[in-house]
This record gives sequence, structure tokens and C-alpha cells, in this order.
Amino acid sequence: MSATAVHSLWTTASGVTAAAPGDSFSAPKIEYTQLMPVLVIVIAAVLGILVEAFVPRRARYHTQLFLTVVAVAASFAAIVGLAAGGYGTTKAQIAAMGAIAIDGPTLFLQGTILLVAMVAVFTFAERRLDPSSNGNRVDSFAAQPGAVPGGEGEQAAVRAGFTTTEVFPLLLFSVAGLLVFPAANDLLTLFVALEVFSLPLYLLCAVARRKRLMSQEAAVKYFLLGAFSSAFLLFGIALIYGYAGSLSYAEIANVVDGSVLEINPALADTMGNDALLLIGGAMILTGLLFKVGAVPFHMWTPDVYQGAPTPVTGFMAAATKVAAFGALLRLLYVALPGLTWDLRPVMWAVAIVTMLGGAIVAITQTDIKRLLAYSSIAHAGFILAGVIAANPEGISSVLFYLLAYSFVTVGAFAVVTLVRDAGGEATHLSKWAGLGRRSPLVAAVFAVFLLAFAGIPLTSGFSGKFAVFKAAAEGGAGTLVVVGVISSAVAAFFYIRVIVLMFFSEPKADGPTVAVPSPLTMTTIGVGVAVTLVLGLAPQYFLDLASQAGVFVR
Repeated sequence: MSATAVHSLWTTASGVTAAAPGDSFSAPKIEYTQLMPVLVIVIAAVLGILVEAFVPRRARYHTQLFLTVVAVAASFAAIVGLAAGGYGTTKAQIAAMGAIAIDGPTLFLQGTILLVAMVAVFTFAERRLDPSSNGNRVDSFAAQPGAVPGGEGEQAAVRAGFTTTEVFPLLLFSVAGLLVFPAANDLLTLFVALEVFSLPLYLLCAVARRKRLMSQEAAVKYFLLGAFSSAFLLFGIALIYGYAGSLSYAEIANVVDGSVLEINPALADTMGNDALLLIGGAMILTGLLFKVGAVPFHMWTPDVYQGAPTPVTGFMAAATKVAAFGALLRLLYVALPGLTWDLRPVMWAVAIVTMLGGAIVAITQTDIKRLLAYSSIAHAGFILAGVIAANPEGISSVLFYLLAYSFVTVGAFAVVTLVRDAGGEATHLSKWAGLGRRSPLVAAVFAVFLLAFAGIPLTSGFSGKFAVFKAAAEGGAGTLVVVGVISSAVAAFFYIRVIVLMFFSEPKADGPTVAVPSPLTMTTIGVGVAVTLVLGLAPQYFLDLASQAGVFVR
């Protein structure tokens, strides 16, 4: 890819200069207005912890729900204000001493993450699906997560009607990390953001009310493999620092393309060593591909999606992908554009095995949550096709796909929480037989989400796939498009199979019931259906929005 093509994908920010060695110390300049979306969430998360400490137990649930919803809404309003003020286009800049980039992709991805968090909060707060316990309404989370599953402590907590309202501040801390992750403009900020959003998710995966052991197993697997991916990322950061003498994306890009002005004397022996660049770049890429669930770094995905509480699975499946792909785009387009051709064969191979692997293995699944997990792996492959395109359409198509995919995912997992039997959620596919006759509305809504996953026309899935495949074809990745279309056809088989099972099978006499949710879950599902249909029937406005937001600041 030519240097001109690379430079058309970012604008250069003015006013950020590195201090020369020996300069006197100057106070850091922090742009609080531009950082307001993140600050609001962090402040609310800290207040949430204080609520747990000082508010009486019976009032905590409503206090935490109110605080979380207000914080997410205020943060989203701040992003709209920044976008309206031109910070996504003409006023795009590097803030917080060069650590955070405030530009179009940052604001678009942060807005998407906050909207996903808002509808996810409603599924976290749902308390009408399980029968009441000792006169107390219960949610999806363990009464006392620290107690031994099935032990006396847990039984006493259930009898007392305890609920784990700590999930709300944990969610907010995770959202704070997710907001910083795609905006990080240096490798250290990237790593810190990764840990800030990952650690609360490890905890949230372990606190399911039912199937406690499976939930804890999922959390341990997620933690171990997450730590593994963090280690890859950190080692890669160390090697890139040895190569470039800086952690800043712009400085790294300057060393890669040979326009660096001064060499750090302490690193004179290693600066410009291509082996460090290639190995370090590959290791950082590995760490990010773990987070998006690309093959062969996907091993954690099915087990964690199945074992975690379903509201957590929905949030994690949508928001983590949005943030991780945002970070991946910024790294490849801003810090390592000179490595495009070196990384291209690797990225091609990963995208192809991810698309085919996710689609083929999903056919064999008998659990609805595992099926959706492998579906998410296939979708990671489709999005990678847009990342590989290496043109402005590639960036905007990935942004649009992430917006479309995230709402379908949260909506689909919200529907999964409704189908229940005596043991809680009935996730085995055989239990879904005849659901269309037992509850036509729920089955129809789930069918809409499955058709969107399959990329059927008039749904957001079709618009998203069309956008990324078109960008990939224009970027010279025609073979990827062919593989993507074949994978989509394979994937359509297992989505249609579930629809046939729901509408054309006889319901079993002892089959599951469909719980009537509160307006909270109804809102989540309603928003998911609305976004799926709007982005499918009239996607142009949102495609234009993604296109305007598709220029990185450097």
C-alpha cells in the first residue's frame, strides 16, 4: 500500500510535542472536556462502590440501577456533544498528554459501546424471570458469590433474599476500560485499558445464580486465557519499545517509515531492528485477536459464553468486540501502516480460518449459547475482511458492522434468558422445538435476530456484510470475499435449522415455558429488533455517519 494511501486514513494533530531530554518538568495538561465520557463512567463506578458500603441493602438495587442508567446516558450525551462540537472531524486531536485520541472512530465506537451498555444494564436488572424466593424477587446473579456453590452460606443468603448489586459498578468499570481501549494512542494506555475492562468481566462471568460450578469454570478459563493474551500483548509492547524508542503510535509509525528525527541513545543498538518490529507487532496482534475471538485464539469463547450469566454473555459478546476491533484498527492504521504488506498474509490466513472454522463448528452445536458463540467467531472473521481492506471504506464498513452486530447480539441473548424450565434457562436446542407454537412472538423475534446473523436481505446483517465485503473486494481481497460468502452460506444452514426447529416441530409436553419479562428486558429486545430492521431497511444514514467518522487523528 502506498504512503499516500496510508496518509489518507488519518489526519495529523497539532499541538502535541514530546518534551526534549533535560527540559524542566511541566504540569500535565489534561483536556477534561474531551475526556468527559470516560470520567462520568469512572465517577459513577466509584459512587457505586460507596453505595454498596453505605446504602441499606433493601435500597441498593434501585439506587445502583438509577445511578448506572444516569451515568451511561450522561456519558452518551457527552459524546454527542463532542461530535456536535466537531471533535470527530475538524477538531480531532490527541488529548491527555498524547495518551488518548479524540477523533471520529473514537466517538463512533464509544457511542456504540455506551448504547450497548444501556440495553445490557436492563438485562442485568431483570427480576421477573425466576420465581420469587422467600417472597423476594431474584435476578440472574448468585445471592452470595463468595459462598461455596450449594453450601450453607449460599442457602442462607437465598433465604435472606440477598442480591448481588455489585454487578452494576463492575459493569461500569468494565465500560470505562472499553471506552478507553479503542481511543488509546499509546501502547501503555492500550494495556491499562485492556486490564481495566477485563478484570470486572472475569468476576461477572463467575456469578451466575444457577449452574454455579459451570459459571466459575467459565470465569477461570476466561481469566487464564485472558492473562495469557495480556502476556503476549505486554511482551509485544516491550519489543516494539525496543524497536521504536517510544510507546506513542505516531512515533512508532515515524520509525517504521524512516522519518524519525532523533535516535534515543539508550536504544541506539536496537532502534530500527526489523526483527523486533515484526515479532513485537505479531505479539500485540495476537493479544488483540484473543479479545475478538479469532481462530486460533478462540478457545475460551464457547465455554465462557455458555457458562457466564446470559446478561453478561450478551454484554461481553457485543461490547468487547466493538472495543477490540476499534483498538485493532487504530494500531494497524496509525501505528503500523508501514507493516501492512508484511502482516497481510497472516491476517488473510486468520480471517479465512476464522470465517470457516466458526461456521463449520457451529453446525455441530446442541446448546444455543455455544451456537451463538461459534456464530460470533465467524462474525469476527467477516469483520477482519473489512480490517484487511486497508482503505477508507474498510474503516467505515467495520464501524457500521460493529454497530449492527452488537444490537443483534444483545437482543438474541436477551431472548435466550426468556426460555426456561425447572433448572433455569433451557439452552439445549431440543428444548426449543415447537417454541413458535408455544410462544409465537418470542420465536418470531428470535428468528429476526437469526436472519440478521445469517445476513439475509432487509436486516442489518446483510447491510453490514455487504459493506465489509465490498470494501475488501475494492482493497484487492477478492478471495476473502468468496470465502466469506461460502462461510455465510454454511452459517445460514444452522440459523435456518433453529428457525425450522421452532416453527415446524411439535412442542414437547414437558417442554420449557417462556417467562414474561419486565419492561426492562422488553426494552432491550425491542431496541434490538428496531435497530436490526432500521439498519437493514434504511442503512444509508448510518453508513454515511460511519464514513464521516472513519478518519483517524495522528
